[in-house]
Amino acid sequence: MAVSPDQASLGVLVSTVDRDVVDAAVAAHGAGAQRRDGKLPPHVTAYSTMALCLFSNDDYEEVLQKVTGSLDGWGCWDASWTPPSASGLTQARKRLGSAVMREIFESVAAPIAGDPGSMARALTVGPAQWAFLREWRVMAIDGFEVDVPDTPANLAEFDYSNATNTSGDISHRSGYPKARVVAISECGTHAFVAAEVEACSVGERTMARRLFARLRPDELLTADRGFYSFEDWDQADATGAALLWRATTQLQLPIVHVLEDGSYLSVLVDPARKPRAREKIVAAAQAHTSQAAAREGLEGHEIPGVDPEIARLVRVIEYDVPDREGNGHGELIVLLTNILGPEQARSDELAATYHQRWEQETAIDQLKTHLRGPGKVLRSRLPDLVRQEIWAWLTVHYALTKLIVAAAAAIQIDPDRISYSRALRLVRRGAEGSAAFPP
Repeated sequence: MAVSPDQASLGVLVSTVDRDVVDAAVAAHGAGAQRRDGKLPPHVTAYSTMALCLFSNDDYEEVLQKVTGSLDGWGCWDASWTPPSASGLTQARKRLGSAVMREIFESVAAPIAGDPGSMARALTVGPAQWAFLREWRVMAIDGFEVDVPDTPANLAEFDYSNATNTSGDISHRSGYPKARVVAISECGTHAFVAAEVEACSVGERTMARRLFARLRPDELLTADRGFYSFEDWDQADATGAALLWRATTQLQLPIVHVLEDGSYLSVLVDPARKPRAREKIVAAAQAHTSQAAAREGLEGHEIPGVDPEIARLVRVIEYDVPDREGNGHGELIVLLTNILGPEQARSDELAATYHQRWEQETAIDQLKTHLRGPGKVLRSRLPDLVRQEIWAWLTVHYALTKLIVAAAAAIQIDPDRISYSRALRLVRRGAEGSAAFPP
């Protein structure tokens, strides 16, 4: 798949976010134009909002010149219109609302890496190990916070983030109100494919629960230990997706059956169960796995005679990283997975795959450090516009990621070898000429 020159400019937005997608989102949320002769119809407002995220250092007027100059060439602009003012764009953004931009993101955001077979054919560098573990697409879930302008409306909606000391008292608060984003990304490409946006007072687990329903059976979701609870594991497991989550060492994980690769089967029990009930469940799990071992394989995660809503079989991989530096040196890492058989995935494969979760940290850094700018605050002074801006920000990151993956596939290299910051600079430079020729 080749990359056209138009894509290395503002065309990166239109090539990813087709006009039909924008119009469908506008229609779905009743945000159509109120005037036939308006300067900023909804589709122009949507592209302008995304462009504000692409050109985070430019003021409204400069961004609008770039957008209108480009949209004219793509048939998305009427030559009789004139570029609107900054206040005009703000009013148009209010009319558009955040729900439309969320709809746009969710309409375009999807895994980019294809399937294991197609990527193996597209890349001669290997069987796309950066994107897949066997038949599963490797995904990650994590959260991050975003500084928003310190206005009364934003403060009431998002509030400050408070840090506490060892006594539980508030030691200091953040300088700005903060929004929280929890997102699922494709590890191999850094593409965010699903997200939730809330105030920083809403916990990451609460937000993550809304995302589990979007998992697919051909995906493997990695998660840090902060996301585990029995309820959350049960909900994510019910989707049919493979799970590979880190657990705290304090979690009680009885050894039910030791497997040939050094991992072992255990059982997760609803923490509301009393100790005597837990003992009976573990005994039932041991009897079941012993019989299954004699038959050479388990057939599911359920334990006969035990309500699956209160107990579930899992596989546990434990290891440390001997040459790890810093506070984590010698730390025991405990992973839980619903991939029960070593023949499906060995313990060393799963341990290596879990550490692909750090690719999402790279994606978050691309968003916050490169696309937005280090330490920069969002532009929007009203809560709904903050949400709208975040959805536009995620959409722009997705468009740039898609461009990078297309370029990597064209020259048959791992997308990690293409600099995100360099690609971003190329796109920004490619759009510079459009500002000089407004329609």
